Amino acid sequence: MREMARWDFYGGSVSSRRPPDGPRGDSVDEPAKQRWYAVETKTRLEQTVESLLRNKGYETFLPLYKVRRQWSDRIKLLDAALFPGYLFSRLGDGQRTLPLLTTPFVRGIVSSGGRPLPVPEEEVEAVRAIVASGLPATPWPYLQQGDRVRIRHGSLAGVEGLLLSFKKQHRLVVSVELLRRSVAVEIDIAWVEPAGSPTNRPS
Repeated sequence: MREMARWDFYGGSVSSRRPPDGPRGDSVDEPAKQRWYAVETKTRLEQTVESLLRNKGYETFLPLYKVRRQWSDRIKLLDAALFPGYLFSRLGDGQRTLPLLTTPFVRGIVSSGGRPLPVPEEEVEAVRAIVASGLPATPWPYLQQGDRVRIRHGSLAGVEGLLLSFKKQHRLVVSVELLRRSVAVEIDIAWVEPAGSPTNRPS
């Protein structure tokens, strides 16, 4: 696993928070070419950060799932991040990131060798499809091996991932390689086909 560091788009470390020479405004520029990036946040404050970034004009995606929490007198169903400590933001080439990096509870943009690394569009869209499906989903240990399959029909049609059997149930595991994190969603085994097969679309 390659070592990652958090850096800004100016090539300086996030901790220094130093923009390059020249005037910098606080507004968010119109992006030229949009890509998704993983923004590291303080854990359990992902939703707060998303709200703050949206207020600054950034496009964000925070995958959530339902989790039960035991209180002294009741059990409460809460929203929690599928990738604890992370959310996604779409940024354009050359877009000023200082407003993002100086947002409270933001720790930086996931990077390597001083350069922010984009998250592949298909990985973000696969996670988005899982969240939108309404099917039971949960964070899952990162997986690299297993039978790769494609969902043939239903709300996840076209989504690819690894097939896993767990407690007599079948799950599709979708990974975000950059974060080394995975998400598992319950599926019916009849929905899948080998990923190398032609996709069968419902008529």
